This record gives sequence, C-alpha cells and structure tokens, in this order.
Amino acid sequence: MLALRELLGVLGAHQWRERGVLVPALGARVHPHYGVFSPTRSEYVDLVARAPLPALTRTAFDLGTGTRLGLTARIDVPEPCLYPDGRADLVVCNPPRLPAHPVSDLAQGVYDPDSRMLRGFFAGLTAHLEPGGEGWLVSSALAERLGLRNRAELLDLFGAAGLRVAGRIDTTPRHPKAAATEDSLHAARAGEVTSLWRLRARPLVR
Repeated sequence: MLALRELLGVLGAHQWRERGVLVPALGARVHPHYGVFSPTRSEYVDLVARAPLPALTRTAFDLGTGTRLGLTARIDVPEPCLYPDGRADLVVCNPPRLPAHPVSDLAQGVYDPDSRMLRGFFAGLTAHLEPGGEGWLVSSALAERLGLRNRAELLDLFGAAGLRVAGRIDTTPRHPKAAATEDSLHAARAGEVTSLWRLRARPLVR
C-alpha cells in the first residue's frame, strides 16, 4: 500500500530523471535521482550565479549537495557529516526552507526539523573557512511569513556564530505556485523573498 501523494511524487521524480529539469542559469538540464530535491525553483541557482566570488576561490564546499553535472572527476562527495574535513574559500548552503518535521520522505528536502541543518551550518562555518573566505546562505523567508521563524532569530544566529554580513542578494519567486490564488498558502508564497547572504568571519579584536 502506498499513499497517493507518495505515488504521485515517485512518478514526478521519474519524469524529472528522464526528461531533466532546465536550469536557465546553467543553460542546461540536470537529471536528479529519486530522493534528491529537484531544482525546479531556479531562482536559487540564479542567486548563486549572480553573487561575486571571493577574490581567491580555489576550493568550495556545497553542504547538502543534490544534483550534480557530471563533474565527478572534480568533486569529492564525503558522507554523512555536514562539513568535510579541511577549509574552503567558499561554503554554500541552501538548507530546507521550513523548521518543521516532514510529513513524508519526499518532503525531507523542504523541512529542517528544529533548524538542525541551519544551526549546523552556522556552528561549523568559521572553523571551515579559509582567511578571507565567505559562507553563502541561501535562505527563503517563507518560514518567516508563516510565523515559524523571525528575521531577528536569523540575525542572532549570525552574531552568535561570529559572522558579519558582507552582502545580500534578494529574488522573488517565479514558480507557478506563487501565482496559484486557489492555494491556501498563496499569500505567503506570493510574498516570499529568497536571499543569498554573503557571510564572513568577524575579525578578532585584540
């Protein structure tokens, strides 16, 4: 026995795998495996494409990476910890949007119970950044619009982790659900803003 929602999710994932998902910022299609969060919302990728790289970027960590582009010869995928060993000039993290428990296996890419991944990103960032490096947090304000988190809480996490904001780029949603007025979450989705926060370690005060 399988719930209809789960079955529809499996069928949809199979179509994404076969046909691919067009990512305009890449000018290519990616073919996600079942269980990998599909990048159907390309505004996330657009933010990363628009952000200026740190001056000297030799090594980058993508925390919680999902779909890759056939670059296995250039990419090492360690498991299962959040951070690999060592330091990087750039650390990118796009955690699940909602700090709540998923209702199904397919929803795990959307829910981050108790903000565990988000907090883990902050807890380890300064220890894994090279001098002059940056951490890029791609964060949706949907949780704020639904009353599950507030902006002050996010900013407090920056400060507690010894980080300062070097810049921020915002974008608004273009996915079909943002325009679906019959959706019960329409008001929250339509006003959602997704931000790429460029974070740097605060200099030590002597």
